[in-house]
Amino acid sequence: MARRCELTGKAVLTGNNVSHANNKTRRRFLPNLCTVTLLSDALDRGVRLRVSAAALRSVEHRGGLDAFLLKQDDKTLSPRALLLKREIVAKKTEAAA
Repeated sequence: MARRCELTGKAVLTGNNVSHANNKTRRRFLPNLCTVTLLSDALDRGVRLRVSAAALRSVEHRGGLDAFLLKQDDKTLSPRALLLKREIVAKKTEAAA
């Protein structure tokens, strides 16, 4: 499983450990990923996603999973999240009609 947030696309970064003697060794900065179940109001069900802690705060700030996905750019979303976004859009247009 890739170490990538399904909502924001945040992934592993690389850099150096730098010692007091200025020796440099490669290291990895891993994102803080959590497996959570987020509730979708439009679909009336829970969705299990692997998201970063920062993305989880952003979802809460924007007013839930549906609002976050509708505002988020398609390029940063994972294929699963993109499919979920399309389901939500279809459900909202069906309810509006």
